Amino acid sequence: MDVRGRVGLNLQRLRREAGLSQEELADRSRVHQTYLSGVERGVRNPTVTVLQKIAVALELDIEDLVRRR
Repeated sequence: MDVRGRVGLNLQRLRREAGLSQEELADRSRVHQTYLSGVERGVRNPTVTVLQKIAVALELDIEDLVRRR
């Protein structure tokens, strides 16, 4: 699995564990919902800045998004 797929799966799992919809997380992180969906599906290549926005919105470290499980 490439890093985009890993980030997508981690993001989806962490978002669900936080009890948030994609729309809620998009609003909190100030990332468009369709872009966030693409990140979760592994078809978008998010910048470090976008990953940081998402991590802050989830109250996590950016490392949690890229960590192998």
